[in-house]
Amino acid sequence: MKVKKGFLGRRLLLSVALLAATLTSLISNNNASAAQITARSLTLQAGTTDGGSKAGGVVKHAFAFTLPSVGNTNVGSIQFQYCTTASNGTCTMPTGLVTTAATLGTESGVTGFTMVNTTNGAPYLTRTAASVTAGTAVTYRLDTITNPTAVNTSFFVRITTYTAAALGGTATDTGTVTASTATQIVLTGVMPESLIFCTGATISTNVGGIPDCSTATSGNISFNQLFSPTDTASATSQMSASTNATTGYAITVNGPTLTSGGNTIPAMAASALGSRGTGQFGMNLKLNTTLTTTVAIGAEIAPVSTGISLKAQSLAGYNTVDNFKFVTGDPIANSAASGAGPTNAQIYTASYIVNVSGSQTAGTYVTTLTYICTPTF
Repeated sequence: MKVKKGFLGRRLLLSVALLAATLTSLISNNNASAAQITARSLTLQAGTTDGGSKAGGVVKHAFAFTLPSVGNTNVGSIQFQYCTTASNGTCTMPTGLVTTAATLGTESGVTGFTMVNTTNGAPYLTRTAASVTAGTAVTYRLDTITNPTAVNTSFFVRITTYTAAALGGTATDTGTVTASTATQIVLTGVMPESLIFCTGATISTNVGGIPDCSTATSGNISFNQLFSPTDTASATSQMSASTNATTGYAITVNGPTLTSGGNTIPAMAASALGSRGTGQFGMNLKLNTTLTTTVAIGAEIAPVSTGISLKAQSLAGYNTVDNFKFVTGDPIANSAASGAGPTNAQIYTASYIVNVSGSQTAGTYVTTLTYICTPTF
């Protein structure tokens, strides 16, 4: 039988066309049912030391999305493919990205996966395939991923689910998420060696109950009454201190006793009770309750010292209720309650008394006191 050459050619072309159609059908069937993954996001979370969006940082990538598109579809694996573009074409891995150290941190919604990180830029989760109800919200956190090294640059992750383990079976749902590296904002500030110290007639606290030196009033103070051998005159002033010095601060009082021309009121060289009719000028840093028959003067240190962040204390000679002393240059207070060290602000109230004898020379008696606070760093 004689066959025409043209007929053989047509048969050959038809066979090639059928083969091509078959191959196309097989390839397209692997993605035939692929649908869009919904409610999808990628959040960059901080790693052990690096911020989540740090370029080149070792961080955590937290994925959240909903799967599958139809009910009771098997899900055996989920791939995360990192690309520089969002399209479904060629995927170029972002420069500097490292996923080969990735681990599965947390999972929810559909669980039981293990991490496969052997291909850089395309880690995937795998498990024994099982059906998943449509519309199931899931989260997966991939830990120990090194971000791309380009700063302020977006990258994309193409997510694809498969019906079998190890990227086998059919690709079912797919979707792309995006994230971006970002320049880290580095804030630098310096806390210098600090001493905040102020004196005045009064010092108020701010809204937080912290002594506020900006509220210190004038240091020009008058005693509450005329000097008399039958009664004790009194006055108060306040001071506040805080420091970050390693061993805290010490405060001394400096100045003369009360003087009017060549006349003076004797300073109390040793701590003692006030005695009416006897020449006395003294002070302490306490709340005094029996100084006069009508009023108490002074106040305790406020806020109360805790020994942790509030360490103010008055010192011997000036720390006994109703006992007074005045020696110029004396250390009267420091920040060593429960151990010397840095301390927050506290207010001291200094109480002053004057007793005079009946023969005390008349006049206006004045003294100028200088308090010196010395921190040791």
